[in-house]
Amino acid sequence: MQAENKKNNIKTLSLGCRLNALESEKIQSMLAPIMDAAIVINTCAVTAEAERQSGQTARKLARENPDAPIFVTGCAATRNPDLFFQIPNALVVPNHDKMNLSAYTDALATAPCDFHTPKITKFTNHATHLSKQYIQVQNGCNHECTYCVTRLLRGPAVSFAYDDIVADARTAVANGFAEVVLTGVDTASYARNGMLISDVCAGLLRDVPGIQRLRISSFDPASPQVFKIIDLMHKDSRMMPHIHLSMQSGSDTILRAMRRRHTSDSVRKIVEYAGPRITFSWDIICGFPGETDDLFRETMDLVRHTRPIKVHAFPFSARPGTVAADMPNNVNRTIARARVHEITSVADAIRREFMALQVGQCVPVLVEENNLARTPHDISVKISGDKIPSRTICDVKIVGIADDMYIGERV
Repeated sequence: MQAENKKNNIKTLSLGCRLNALESEKIQSMLAPIMDAAIVINTCAVTAEAERQSGQTARKLARENPDAPIFVTGCAATRNPDLFFQIPNALVVPNHDKMNLSAYTDALATAPCDFHTPKITKFTNHATHLSKQYIQVQNGCNHECTYCVTRLLRGPAVSFAYDDIVADARTAVANGFAEVVLTGVDTASYARNGMLISDVCAGLLRDVPGIQRLRISSFDPASPQVFKIIDLMHKDSRMMPHIHLSMQSGSDTILRAMRRRHTSDSVRKIVEYAGPRITFSWDIICGFPGETDDLFRETMDLVRHTRPIKVHAFPFSARPGTVAADMPNNVNRTIARARVHEITSVADAIRREFMALQVGQCVPVLVEENNLARTPHDISVKISGDKIPSRTICDVKIVGIADDMYIGERV
């Protein structure tokens, strides 16, 4: 009860991935009972721009709150702690210590500033009211993708105990969450006590019947487990029929240069096995070193053939310490950005075609806020009529499309 009463004395701001946001919630609950006031910034270093924004955010919050300890953790703080050491009231906690209470108390005890009466003066970040509960099932990664700094900063893969995952899921259901999303750095690699990630999903659906919708945040297409997950989607309607694949490229030449473990043909087989009821979204890096126009066309051809309904594309960002940072044949940034625009435009057209086929259909949706909801394929719906409480699952009829979202009427 003490932690709940004092929770608002610890403010958190998370940059980057959903995993950071989930960890920030845990850090907040861990610090609330023992600290009068503090700000936690969970930083990101996936790109140079993300790292720059992390430093900018920390400096701004420190200026606005000179009497509060600013705990800076996450990937940017781990990769480049010097970026934050110059901030007088910033205390760096690297990734490997971010979930250890002693790391925060020790940093506070040895801080150069006087924090006997800490006070948060200005903090305007408003936490989003979540309609779904994210549950971390693993951390770290054992693969050696040439572009990735996250695996260097998060450490080797560690899978969490199934009993702990079940306990988190039961707590989520007790707190009114109907949808659970499993997340991690490399969720597909989950392996503990003979259980793989498909076993975790099947077990949760069996052992926590209150879960009405289950998702996985992203998935490595090289993992054979993707076929088991697809089988589960076909078997149990509570397993949402949408998979986000960490593709990065559709060219086999570029995939080899990235040291990715899948091929364009393996992705075609995944999509064929899934069938039309299951949809996909992708991550794509544009302008990886050596990506010629012809190799980029191979990625575009794969998009047109497999038809993902969303592509999150971004230009390549060389991260110091990675193999790709020293690769030759760099692609001009302007060309990389043009490719981002091109592939996004094609994927958006595919998405619109898919959405048009759903008009007139009735679909179950999860209501978020202000009558905005999500379909099983993770597409937004604006529901007309009376306000519906968040976290409600209800049926809506799709009556139209506007601004990349459905317009729906509750039935």
